[in-house]
Amino acid sequence: MEITRDTIVGDIVNACPEAMPVFQEIGMHCMGCAMASGETVEQACAAHGVDPDEFLEYLTQYLKNLS
Repeated sequence: MEITRDTIVGDIVNACPEAMPVFQEIGMHCMGCAMASGETVEQACAAHGVDPDEFLEYLTQYLKNLS
């Protein structure tokens, strides 16, 4: 799965549940809430004061290291 700024957080968690700890690290603890199901990575990062490019790089590396 390609993950970009426009990818919906809920779609990422559904496709890659192992990504959940990375979201939790930046304060996204309600992964099943309504916001997560329709919020993009960019929107979620903005809401939590996180740079989306740095987050995407970290998330991508995290998922690669699990393989």
